[in-house]
Amino acid sequence: MNPRAGRLSWSEVSARRLERSALAAPSAAAGPAELVRALCGAHAQVLSAAELSVGIRSEAATRGDVRAALWDQRSLVKTHGPRGTVHLLPTADLPLWNAALSTMPHPANPFPQQVRMTDEQTEEVIAAIGKALADAELTVDELSEAVVDIAGPWAGDLVMPAFQGMWPRWRQAITLASYRGVLCFGPNKGRKVTYTNPQRHLPGFEPVEGTEAQARLLENYLRAYGPATPQNYAKWLNAPRGWTTELFASLESGGRVQRVDVEGTPAWVNAGDTEFPSEPPRGVRLLPYFDAYVVAGQPRERLFPGRAAERALTPSGQAGNYPVLLIDGTVCGVWHQRRSGKKLYVTVEPLTKLSTAHRALLDEQVERVAAVLEGRPELTVGTVSAGAHA
Repeated sequence: MNPRAGRLSWSEVSARRLERSALAAPSAAAGPAELVRALCGAHAQVLSAAELSVGIRSEAATRGDVRAALWDQRSLVKTHGPRGTVHLLPTADLPLWNAALSTMPHPANPFPQQVRMTDEQTEEVIAAIGKALADAELTVDELSEAVVDIAGPWAGDLVMPAFQGMWPRWRQAITLASYRGVLCFGPNKGRKVTYTNPQRHLPGFEPVEGTEAQARLLENYLRAYGPATPQNYAKWLNAPRGWTTELFASLESGGRVQRVDVEGTPAWVNAGDTEFPSEPPRGVRLLPYFDAYVVAGQPRERLFPGRAAERALTPSGQAGNYPVLLIDGTVCGVWHQRRSGKKLYVTVEPLTKLSTAHRALLDEQVERVAAVLEGRPELTVGTVSAGAHA
């Protein structure tokens, strides 16, 4: 490690991010909760993708270990995180996340006036959710009945267009209820999702003060993905750019973050956190849908250069909709896996010619992916026909 406070190269930034994300070398000691903490959350809209995100960062963990941490040990919690999307978060960190996410500015309510709830109704629904889940794991239908019983019939009005039907009014408060710390996901009942109250598994739950929580969340992000800009942070959090700019300025004036130069562009790191690897990024990794490294990593044009942007980003520039092949810290292809019993059929589509060394590392990575997913791999290097995940 070399202390650097001057001009940084993209190679140095990339190498440090790989190291901080346990992608330069899988961890021999860190458990699932520690790995998720280092990532600032693991995207879990597709739970199997979250299991793989965590598992490939460990020398030995499997999806079973991640599930045990989530449902048995309760060191992980599945809830709404950055951008309102479903994430795995360390249970011990939930007070920090709740305080930061519940007090930051959010996008305007997208529903028309006749669908929205008033501020008072929203508070009633959140209180009803917390009460209904205080000692239970309920499906969404069971929770809906309980909320309507507690808050009143208006909460059950079918006014929210959803898929082929209509949802009850109260459901627009689910994400905010999770931010307030009264709702998270429970284990499925058969094929049905359940919700519960995270305070059941976190005795003495005390949210952090909002301003301090916002500062600490930014510091955690910069440790994992810095140097970064207010615009990068706004994109990751889905927050207003003006607000993130003010947050950066406040922490800079308070001596908690400092400015550095990345190839002529100003960016920020935590104060004093100016050590960067002296060696360039190395390694081959297969990252699943919505892996935190590619979703949080900016700028996109450096992480997804040339053809990678066309192949692995959506037309709007969103990352994560395709699993990616990462070579030496840069997206160099896409991949897909299909399971049949214990057999795991892995197809990798490189966008550049693989060297002999990279092909050998790819074989090792496929073996590791299969070990995490508890299957037997069969690798094909060729065209991936699967489309983007919505």
